[in-house]
Amino acid sequence: MSAVLTSSSGAAAMGGNHSDLLAFEKHGLLLGPRGWLAVLAAVITVAVLVPVLNLVVPQGNLFHLSDYMVALIGKIMCYAICALAMDLIWGYAGILSLGHGLFFALGGYAMGMYLMRQIGRDGNYKSDLPDFMVFLDWKALPWHWTFSDSFIAQMLLVVLVPGLVAFVFGYFAFRSRIKGVYFSIITQAMTFAAMLLFFRNETGFGGNNGFTDFKRILGIPIALHSTRMGLFVITGLTLVGFYLLARAIVHSRFGRVLQALRDAESRVMFCGYNPVAYKLAIWTISAVMCAVAGALYVPQVGIINPSEMSPAAGIEVAIWAAVGGRASLIGPILGAFFVNGAKSWFTVAFPEYWLYFLGALFIGVTLYLPQGIIGLLRRRREVKA
Repeated sequence: MSAVLTSSSGAAAMGGNHSDLLAFEKHGLLLGPRGWLAVLAAVITVAVLVPVLNLVVPQGNLFHLSDYMVALIGKIMCYAICALAMDLIWGYAGILSLGHGLFFALGGYAMGMYLMRQIGRDGNYKSDLPDFMVFLDWKALPWHWTFSDSFIAQMLLVVLVPGLVAFVFGYFAFRSRIKGVYFSIITQAMTFAAMLLFFRNETGFGGNNGFTDFKRILGIPIALHSTRMGLFVITGLTLVGFYLLARAIVHSRFGRVLQALRDAESRVMFCGYNPVAYKLAIWTISAVMCAVAGALYVPQVGIINPSEMSPAAGIEVAIWAAVGGRASLIGPILGAFFVNGAKSWFTVAFPEYWLYFLGALFIGVTLYLPQGIIGLLRRRREVKA
């Protein structure tokens, strides 16, 4: 059994080689010196450098970072958290989900409910109810909006609701030993069903339009530069924190069992391990990560609607992980930045060709770069060495 765990861990280790990983584990280290230096550089960039370039450096200066770029990078960092969550289950546990858009949207809706209540009487109808409820002639808030005026309660729901949905779904799916393409199809069907549900006006989630026109968060106007920069910094630090958490998971004994299950599930079961418990744990953790990303996404983008649950959204998360490089942690983050950066440019310069480019990119990576961008960088490093 130890041989299975060790070989799986070595095959999927991020950066460095197998001996580096064993050395880190022997001394209880999460990262090597260069790794911690990279983390420190990332923290300084999101917490110091970007705020200075946006708030201090005047507009028109060569080094000024525009509000548009800050919002774009903040949005992509939310996507990067989703890609990292996908890598945990797909790259390290062999579980391909096409329904992570559901958890992203659930977290976004939980945050959106709080932001809608923060509008107060500043809406078009000057009512304590959200505008869409007044338009639909609702007289009172539905029961699931009971705690929507409490920031703490809604942040708990950001974690608890998607986590509970993931746990219940995963329990029955993994207990029934559903895996492979069948699991992927079921997750996509679950997400599509949820999208149709949220499209209905009577569910109390804004129907087709969803939630938008946010005014404040914690009583502070969202439109302020300082507020948007604060959300940006929190998103960047959350991404760094989740990366460290993911690295701790995959380099622990729990992570090695996950990789062994991915490579040889029957042998792991023969050794007395219960795959259901391990898969369910990492599946739920991954779902909660996506939900947190959705909660950070909504106040920065200013809207949440059922389109975030579309089948295409779930497929794109898998594409980010595949393009960046599965089972590498840093690869999916790079993939999210690369794909969404290209999308932002293509949809402006050549909007009609974006889907063709995305399809060609995925096919090309699958055929010629099975380890993604991070695999290409590693091969170049090996050639130089």
